[in-house]
Amino acid sequence: MRSTDVAPTTGLAAPARRFATAAVAGVAVGFLAVVGLAFDAGLRSATETTFALGALALGFGVLGWSGSVMAGRGIENMQRYMDSGSDWTEADSRRAMTRVSGFGVGVMLAAALATAPL
Repeated sequence: MRSTDVAPTTGLAAPARRFATAAVAGVAVGFLAVVGLAFDAGLRSATETTFALGALALGFGVLGWSGSVMAGRGIENMQRYMDSGSDWTEADSRRAMTRVSGFGVGVMLAAALATAPL
């Protein structure tokens, strides 16, 4: 590949699509969580709990993504050196953490939208 060619995976379309599909799934799960928790503890408590769980998922995703960026190459080199046979890569880890972050944002969005009746 020449230096002027752009690799097909360097654009933002694929990561944005991953994030958006995870966010849609998070919205669905978030609404289900709000409905399920509202039967037990009331709508205000259900939205607060759901939002907190979504924030936890978002925080875990952001922390995991940054850890993948910082330590990814070192871990890949260690695995090659030790010949561990693991298929873990920095790119796969970043993709997974993007999905976790998107899911958390979706859950938080569902909880925020569910507070409208309050």
